[in-house]
Amino acid sequence: MDPWCLGGEPGPAWCGPGAATKGLPGQAVYSESSTPQLSGFCPPRKSRHDWIGPPDKHSNLRPVHFYIPEDESPSERKLRELRQETQEWNQQFWANQNVTFLKEKEEFIHSRLKAKGLGLRAESGQKATLNAEEMADFYKEFLSKNFQKHMDYNRDWYKRNFAITFFMGKVALERIWNKLRPKQKKNSS
Repeated sequence: MDPWCLGGEPGPAWCGPGAATKGLPGQAVYSESSTPQLSGFCPPRKSRHDWIGPPDKHSNLRPVHFYIPEDESPSERKLRELRQETQEWNQQFWANQNVTFLKEKEEFIHSRLKAKGLGLRAESGQKATLNAEEMADFYKEFLSKNFQKHMDYNRDWYKRNFAITFFMGKVALERIWNKLRPKQKKNSS
């Protein structure tokens, strides 16, 4: 069963290509294992295009529902699968990275406030915060600590995109070749 089509009906107009609406049905919901579960969104069955969903609340990336043509060639299938795998890998990386960032940011703020003898709430009842200079320490530390992880991500991202670009060229050349190739005539006996 297609996880995009849990409702079984086409989604509302806002779910179309390039939709820019937040907070509507179709956003990913993460379980304890951080596995995205999409709901409430289903492109029309006769659609012949990829569909872009609303931003995921954890990764901030827009998931793509890839169109699968009935006469998909082996090269087209390989290209689509590479794109799907890359999307899933990218979604997972940024969901994990963003969750880690927010958790460590809260821990940093809490520890700095505690060191100053302050609570999580100011006397007015508002959430206590740190100034920009204090937060700069956290951002610098976080980026330094995750430098190698980001370098590995960038290296893998470029590898995946070069592979996708290669297959896009291969598919384009196959399509041109198929259009230029003389059609075989059917012999009637």
